Amino acid sequence: MKKISTLVLAGLLLATVSCKESEFAESYPNPSKIAESTVEKQFTGVLYSNREYVLPGYRHYFVTLRTSLNPYTQAIGVLSAAGRYVPGSSGVEDVWYSYYDMLAQYRELQKVYASKPAEQQAALKVFMLAAAVYVYDHTQRLVDVHGAIPFTEAGMLSSNGGDYAASTAKFDTPESLYTFMLDDLKKIATELNGITLNAGYQKSFQTQDFLNKGDLTAWKRYANSLRLRMLNRLSDVESFKSRVNTEMAEILGNAATYPIVETNAQNIQVNVFDINTDINSKGFRDGLASDGWYGNTAGKAMIDHMNANKDPRLPILFEPGANAAGKFIGIDPMATEAVQTAQYNGGQVAIYNRYTLSHNQFFPGVVINAPQMNLIKAEYYLRTGNDALAKTAYETAITQSVDFYNKILSITNATGITTSTLPAQATPAAVAAYIAGDGVNWSKATTNAQKLSLIATQKWLHYNVVQPYENWADLRRLDMPVLSFQADNANAQTLPPTRWTIPGNEITYNAANYAAVKANDNLKTKIFWDVK
Repeated sequence: MKKISTLVLAGLLLATVSCKESEFAESYPNPSKIAESTVEKQFTGVLYSNREYVLPGYRHYFVTLRTSLNPYTQAIGVLSAAGRYVPGSSGVEDVWYSYYDMLAQYRELQKVYASKPAEQQAALKVFMLAAAVYVYDHTQRLVDVHGAIPFTEAGMLSSNGGDYAASTAKFDTPESLYTFMLDDLKKIATELNGITLNAGYQKSFQTQDFLNKGDLTAWKRYANSLRLRMLNRLSDVESFKSRVNTEMAEILGNAATYPIVETNAQNIQVNVFDINTDINSKGFRDGLASDGWYGNTAGKAMIDHMNANKDPRLPILFEPGANAAGKFIGIDPMATEAVQTAQYNGGQVAIYNRYTLSHNQFFPGVVINAPQMNLIKAEYYLRTGNDALAKTAYETAITQSVDFYNKILSITNATGITTSTLPAQATPAAVAAYIAGDGVNWSKATTNAQKLSLIATQKWLHYNVVQPYENWADLRRLDMPVLSFQADNANAQTLPPTRWTIPGNEITYNAANYAAVKANDNLKTKIFWDVK
């Protein structure tokens, strides 16, 4: 059947929760095949519906990220081919559909919850609060690539009794969505602090929550870390500056009331425990590392920086080309396509380390982590004139980033790699030497601009292909690190875009509402927080 607008179809997409493995079939039955859903099961449906866009799935990496975000941040090196700065329509649609499938699950959750008596609603409230945090996280992601999107009226087909005409949704402005989500996240943080679960619902929450395993403190950290991330994204927007400064100070100054992710042990991520269930990272292998498709090839800027500064993460994140005599070499974006192709075919180009990343079926679904939070803290403290705290947060983030990748390497189950050897974990001495090196050392930067460049570069290195949306957002917002791109003069889009455009099916089937945002729907109009 031809796809129709997800905003029209979303209310019917409960079948996307269908499970393949017996354990999931028993624990999380397909709502389309049972007479009545429950709040608990529907909550799992929200988490489950977009799992392949949290865990490193095949289509996400191969169809979407390989042809858009990863080349735009130079987290990967690609050929200088015509049309490379126009995001692939299929990949953009995939992300759009995945988001609205998840939103449909959330709307159904709201519907089921609303049907319960008040006493039961009070007992089940934790499921609603946690689901909202998760949905807002992915809503920010979509806003940050598209700008205006349908949200407040989207996914309502089921709630509207199947009335298609009443279920087409307006596009909400990105400013209004950020405001709404920040307001609600602050309320959620307060509610989570005051909530008490009885033993029965605590067990149910632990069973249904495969992200945080029913850990209420983890959900508090998730909510406040998401707030911090969103606030920092708005730090240069004049109309939000007062709120940003006040609320970031409030969060960072009151850890007991507003806990955030501080250590890697507290990271918000989907951990893989059994690769024979649907919660696995098997798709990472072909998604990132399909031979000849330049999805895992190193970019010159990243490799050169890591080489020059003896980055201890280099052999953990990358492996040398087969014929590169142990040297790490990246594709030069300023070279001709012929030169780049010869370099790749000659086995000179480094690739992302298969033991750590693509062949590691236990690779977690990364949501928010401690290095990311400390780099946000470093940026905030630098901006507010506290150099000492900025330095501490910056150096802590680097140490945590190395530890983060060390731990991922330690859980690998990669096999069958005959052209490379398992890398050793980075040592504390190597990390200390790296932090003290000229190109990384905070104390050797003499201006705030230089220090901000250090922070931005560490974000770029830490995010690489693992947190691509964060990578692209911060690169656009900060314009750091400075990367060189060869113009594609054979195409109207000569350089990397500043946003994605709305998918064609949405334009066709939601035409009246799309008309209101059409003027800004192009690859060159910046997202509102991108003001530099």
